[in-house]
Amino acid sequence: MKRDRHIPLTETVYYILLSLLEPAHGYLILQKVEELSGGQVRMAAGTLYGAIENLLKLKFIQPVPSEDSRRKVYLITDKGKEMLHLDLERMKHMIQVTEEAFIK
Repeated sequence: MKRDRHIPLTETVYYILLSLLEPAHGYLILQKVEELSGGQVRMAAGTLYGAIENLLKLKFIQPVPSEDSRRKVYLITDKGKEMLHLDLERMKHMIQVTEEAFIK
């Protein structure tokens, strides 16, 4: 299987996509990323919005309607879920071969 050119995802992008399995606005995304990463990934707002812009262009996320017109809300797309899954499988394989190498 040929690897997609967007894989591996950066750690930040991985957590952003993971946080958008449910609709979220910018500040909530920042909170979710920090929570999901156990506090290991903390982003400035500028970093987040640059990543969001890129993910929108790649069609990994999409804007969704919001009750609050002042907030932009985003959700992962099927393409974004596919990328998340591909990177998960890549990491699982890396863990498997690493564990096997240590068992020998």
